[in-house]
Amino acid sequence: MHTMPAHAAHHDDREIETLEEFDATVSARSTLAGFRVQAVDLTDRTRELLATDTAGAVFLGCPMRENAAAKVRADGAMVFPPVPHLPFDPYRGLLYSPDELFAGLDKGYEETLDARAYAWFQRTKADGDILASMLRSIHDDAVSDALDELLRDTRVVGVMGGHAMGRGTEAYAGAARLGRELTRAGLTVATGGGPGAMEAANLGAYAAPFDDEMLAEALQLLAKAPKFTPSITDWAAAAFEVRTRWPRGGTSIGIPTWFYGHEPPNPFASHIAKYFANATREDGLLARSTAGVVFLPGAAGTVQEIFDNATPNYYESRGEPTPMVLVDRAHWTERLPTWPLLRSLARERSMESRIALVDRIEEAPEALKRLGG
Repeated sequence: MHTMPAHAAHHDDREIETLEEFDATVSARSTLAGFRVQAVDLTDRTRELLATDTAGAVFLGCPMRENAAAKVRADGAMVFPPVPHLPFDPYRGLLYSPDELFAGLDKGYEETLDARAYAWFQRTKADGDILASMLRSIHDDAVSDALDELLRDTRVVGVMGGHAMGRGTEAYAGAARLGRELTRAGLTVATGGGPGAMEAANLGAYAAPFDDEMLAEALQLLAKAPKFTPSITDWAAAAFEVRTRWPRGGTSIGIPTWFYGHEPPNPFASHIAKYFANATREDGLLARSTAGVVFLPGAAGTVQEIFDNATPNYYESRGEPTPMVLVDRAHWTERLPTWPLLRSLARERSMESRIALVDRIEEAPEALKRLGG
C-alpha cells in the first residue's frame, strides 16, 4: 500500500517543526545557530535555550518564557511571537488534519476550528486590517511550505470536479472508485478538498486499503446526509462515522479555501492544506499535480481549473506538459463546450499528445497512463 514519505526526512534540514526535532537537534548538534523553529511550544525548554547558541536563528510563533526570549534575542535571533486570540496558527509547520479542523464538531460545526477561522476571516476582511491580511499571507505561505515538504518525491494526480455532486448518486460512487484506483496505482490523489466530486475522490483514496464491501457500505452510510446543506454538522458527522468504523484509511491531499466559507472541507483527505487566498490555492493545487489531472463534470470553477492548467502546459512554463483527462463527452462538448477550445489550443504543440476526452469515469486511469507515457 502506497504511503506518503515520512515528514522529517524530507523538509529543509534547518527547519524544526516538532518538539522531538528540537530535542534531537539540540542534543546532536548542541547549536541552534541558523535554524528555523516553527510553531513549537518551547515553554518547557528554557534551560536548553539558555545553554544553546541561537545566533541567526528564527523563532516563528514559538511560546517561550520571557528570560529565554530575552536571551535568544541577545544572541541575535529573530523572534516572531505567537499572536494571541487567533483561531489558527499563522506559523504552523504541518498541514491540517481532519480531526484538527473539525475538533468540537460534537457541539456543532460552528464550534470547530474551521468555522472559527472562517468567521475571523469574514470579520477582518471587512475592516481591511493590515495585520490580519499579513497574518493570512504568512499562514498561507506556511501551508505551502508544509505541502511541498509532504509531497516531495511523490507522484500527485489532481482530481477536479464540482461540489454539487451529491452523496448517494452513481456519479459520486464513480468518483470514489476513481480515487481508489489511482491510489492503488501508487499515485497520491489531490483534490480541492471540498464536498461533492472532491470528497468522493478523497473517500476513494481513503478506501484503497479495504475491500469492495467497505466502499459499498461507506457509500450507504454517507447517503444519509447527501449534501452539506442544511447541516454541515450532520454531513461531517456521517464522514467521521465512516472513518471511525474503518480507521487508518489511505492517504490523500485536500486543498480547500476559506474564501468559499460556506463550503466545508471534507474529512477523507488525510492531509488538508487550507488557504485563505483562493488564487494561491488554485495555482498550488494544479502546479503540484505533476502526474496529471482528471477533470470530472463541473461548472465555472472546474472550467477555470481546466484553463488554469492548460496555460502552463501551452507555454511549457512548468516544463513538460502534464496529462489532462476530461471525463464525460456530452458535458465537455455540448453543455460546456470546453473540449473543442482545449483541442484548438493544443494543436501542433507538445501538449497535443497530453490531452484526452473520455466518456466514462472508468476510462480515466487508463487514459492518464497512456498520456503520461
